[in-house]
Amino acid sequence: CQLAVILIDARLGILAQTRRHSYIASLLGIRNVVVAVNKMDLVDWSEERFDEICAGYRDFARGLDLDDPYFLPMSALLGDNVVDAGDNLGWFDGPPLMEHLETVDVEAGVDMERLRLPVQMVVRPDLDFRGFAGTVASGVLRPGDEVVAMPSGLGSTVERIVTFDGDLEVAGPGMAVTVTLTDEIDISRGDLLVDVDHAPTRAHEVDAMLVWMSTEELEPGRRYLLQSANGTSSASVSSIRHRVDVDTLNEQQAVSLGLNDIARCAISSDRELLFDPYASNRQTGSFVLVDRLSNATVAAGMIIGASSAWDRQPDASLHRQASSISGAERSARFGQQPCTVLLTGLTAAGKSTIATALERRLFDRGRTTIRLDGENVRMGISRDLGFSSQERSENLRRVAEVARLVNNQGLIAIAALVAPKQEVRARARELVGGDRFVEVFVDTPLEVCRERDENGMYEAADRGEIPRFPGVSATYERPTDMDLRVDTLVQDVDECVDAIMGMLAERGYLNA
Repeated sequence: CQLAVILIDARLGILAQTRRHSYIASLLGIRNVVVAVNKMDLVDWSEERFDEICAGYRDFARGLDLDDPYFLPMSALLGDNVVDAGDNLGWFDGPPLMEHLETVDVEAGVDMERLRLPVQMVVRPDLDFRGFAGTVASGVLRPGDEVVAMPSGLGSTVERIVTFDGDLEVAGPGMAVTVTLTDEIDISRGDLLVDVDHAPTRAHEVDAMLVWMSTEELEPGRRYLLQSANGTSSASVSSIRHRVDVDTLNEQQAVSLGLNDIARCAISSDRELLFDPYASNRQTGSFVLVDRLSNATVAAGMIIGASSAWDRQPDASLHRQASSISGAERSARFGQQPCTVLLTGLTAAGKSTIATALERRLFDRGRTTIRLDGENVRMGISRDLGFSSQERSENLRRVAEVARLVNNQGLIAIAALVAPKQEVRARARELVGGDRFVEVFVDTPLEVCRERDENGMYEAADRGEIPRFPGVSATYERPTDMDLRVDTLVQDVDECVDAIMGMLAERGYLNA
């Protein structure tokens, strides 16, 4: 949809429904808006009333992502300004509704570069033919093109593009086709055929704008069916970020949603979703929620992007509980100031070895610590996480949350993790608190890490058995704003610990 007609009753003016429909049009990415002020015959064809409504709508629409609306007065009952201008609106010099609609350029800004073909059906009429039917959502497809089937990641080449009217040499957005491939790979309904250079985003949890369409209130945590171009999965609204007040466009806290409410929510799916942001691809960026019992559609959603627990707000009913013991009392008891030491570096760089030695040194000097080793954490509070970029981010977030709790009890936390992304490390620093956070870069060349790797993880990554492995199939972003760098090529473990202890002492963490 590329155009919306917003009807306003000339007697009633701009209502909450007007604002809601306009906001939804903005959410849907509709740029061409016609504001039709209807029932002008009931206000004596008043130009003053028309101008008043137009001015009020312009004031409201400034907060929306809309192009300049086209305003026109009309009377649907009498036909004035619907098809012809009529005799009662001589003061209006614009074209009538139908004439204006015929001149609007509604060519969609479809992405012609990123191929997205959701597989709707596997066609197998006989033993010799196997095709994958669907409608091209974006991009261009030709015989000979290399494609990747998602989520499996298996690649192949387009052999034929089959239609009822014969084979095609090219297929574009909106065309329903059946594609055959040169290789026999496993593809099912709900899979996505994409080009090799532009993979969709993968995530179990997404942030989305949700329009609630049911008289039954949303229950966060309740399971619904999520239907998208990627198929159907079981999903729930894990949290409501905020609800939009359509009168003021302000964000409000909310614990539930009622009929016609619009809100930004975190949606959690039990199946990994393949998607693009709605702003870049409407077909792969949209979904509906369906009630599992009544089979009624209860909500429509537009995906913003992969959800991050870093941004999630706690339930509005929760309140942080204060301690009866002050920080000064804890410092006096333990003889130290709380802080978190994050050792980051490639796998087998020596992080855990240094962390263990640092823990021993601090303990021998009468300090109280807790060590959060990456492998130990993944055997406990992060046992449900894999090694994707999003899951590594969530792993560090959990460690940072634990470290903050530990620091609040007056202890020194030592965390040893790969933590490959600079942005995520910065967020961990922000969460713990900049005055309590010490980032130590354990700098070890990749070839040395490979030599030290007793668990064979680099070899497994080379064979493709460990996907997205930093240093092999994923990037490790070297710190640019670390507090300390230790070089394991020229410093042994004791010297590395000496350097860290020196920094902790210099910053006053080892004093009460």
